Amino acid sequence: MLLRMAVCARLCGVGQSRRCRRRQRHSQADQDSDSEMDMDEEEEEERVVGKMKDEPDGSSSSSSCHNSRGAGPSGAGGLGSVDSAGPPHPQSLLDLPPELLVEIFSSLPGTALPNLALVCKKFRQILNTETIWRRRCTEEFGMRDDLRKMEIVGMSSRDLYVKLLHPYRHILGLWQPDIGPYGGLLNVVVDGLFIIGWMYLPPHDPRVEDPMRRRPLFRIHMWEKNKATVECMYGHKGPHKGDIQTVKKDEFSTKCNQTDHHRMPGGRQEEFRTWLEEEWGRTLEDIFHEHMQELILMKFIYTSQYDNCLTYRRIYLPPCLPSDLLQPGLFKGTYGSHGLEIIMLSFHGSKAKATKLTGDPNVPAGQLTLEVDLNRPVRLPDLEHQRSMEELSRLVRGVHEEAQNGSQGRDAQSEAAEVAPPEGVKSSDSTSPAEAEGVEQGAAACSAASEPQPFVLPLGVMARNEVYPRTCKMCFYGTGLIAGHGFTSPERTPGLFALFDDDRFGFIWLELKSFSLYSRLTDQLSHAQAPSMERFEAMLRNMQSWTS
Repeated sequence: MLLRMAVCARLCGVGQSRRCRRRQRHSQADQDSDSEMDMDEEEEEERVVGKMKDEPDGSSSSSSCHNSRGAGPSGAGGLGSVDSAGPPHPQSLLDLPPELLVEIFSSLPGTALPNLALVCKKFRQILNTETIWRRRCTEEFGMRDDLRKMEIVGMSSRDLYVKLLHPYRHILGLWQPDIGPYGGLLNVVVDGLFIIGWMYLPPHDPRVEDPMRRRPLFRIHMWEKNKATVECMYGHKGPHKGDIQTVKKDEFSTKCNQTDHHRMPGGRQEEFRTWLEEEWGRTLEDIFHEHMQELILMKFIYTSQYDNCLTYRRIYLPPCLPSDLLQPGLFKGTYGSHGLEIIMLSFHGSKAKATKLTGDPNVPAGQLTLEVDLNRPVRLPDLEHQRSMEELSRLVRGVHEEAQNGSQGRDAQSEAAEVAPPEGVKSSDSTSPAEAEGVEQGAAACSAASEPQPFVLPLGVMARNEVYPRTCKMCFYGTGLIAGHGFTSPERTPGLFALFDDDRFGFIWLELKSFSLYSRLTDQLSHAQAPSMERFEAMLRNMQSWTS
């Protein structure tokens, strides 16, 4: 450990290392103490720790801090006989001034500091310095102005890091709750002196371009007894006792120990009215569609039974590549009577995929709601023909038949010629020559249609948003997933994907004669980037298996 710290000191520019000379290695170092003073300065630095074994006083590297500090030519006080040409050079990290050690230790990750405290008493004392732990809180968890609040509550940066931030670091990021077909989006963040789990809710239907809403489900703090306390935030009676358990890697669960705080004096009717106003921004009398009333009541009954005792699985934001049609990420979109739902848009070679993070009884969360073929751009006709549903259907279904025939041909060729990829290698990561040629053709068509073109919905197509973009950058053939209640008889049907701008796109469902508008979720989400494309694709497969 001392040798490692010596290297760290050299990187910080201490002593002879300022000259940064090229290393010169001797065949054998002279064992005499007089000749040691004439050693090359760079080699002396490399042997800053091992050299102590060869001193006449017999000191060794296993000595205690105060003994090893007195070893060497400088004698017991570090003030022994030295060359009058200049001041003595530090023989180890122990000879460095405390303020420099604080700077060195502050640059190390917080996980390494406990082991460093075991080296000796001096290191342990220096590691009690607030500057070190304040910097760790800032660099690893983004805390800055919040650290000033700790002085008011009498909390040290070390306690905050050791007892709160570090133990619960594994739950920071994005998660999907296991709430049957409905799913959800939970973002766990460091918020002030708390760790808070925020449940993200779409805007009230149908205002898809409004900002997201959020509601706290739990929080963790250190205000009492100088230890981390978990509180449930569900209900309308304020925070109360809760618990968090780590089930396994990338999965944790929450439990409320006082579910009576979730109940309201007026019983279930009052709870339903309150939930409806928060979830939909209206009363049941305002919703005239009978089928929509049934869906809303069904969701309330299903979701309220959990009482905030949920299991969460980690999800990642999709990686971004320069070749992507637009920046991937999270979007909120309209889904008819089901209201607004949250989807994740990602790119996989020549395909764009939209996966549901929130779902409904027909198509649950985790399923692939849209799949767009970027090899098959669609050039829209003039506005007069766009208004005709028959004309749009003929255009898109023609492309759909070509895609089906091409897919069947590629499947036959792949069964005859392809070899199954080895374990751990995804076949979707490799692009066939035909697919690559299709991507180039699609890109050429897109560049030719880079000028905005007029866009209008055909007559007879239902849209939750009467106001939608009237120009689009480009359109592509795609398929959408539809199913009966309970995810019965799922089927992929053809449709038209329209890219309006960098933050909005739409999809016309030919089978349903409906239009969905999607708008980007602009909230900053930390600790959410996927480590790799392989990990992200594995996560998508797992999400589908959770709700299949």
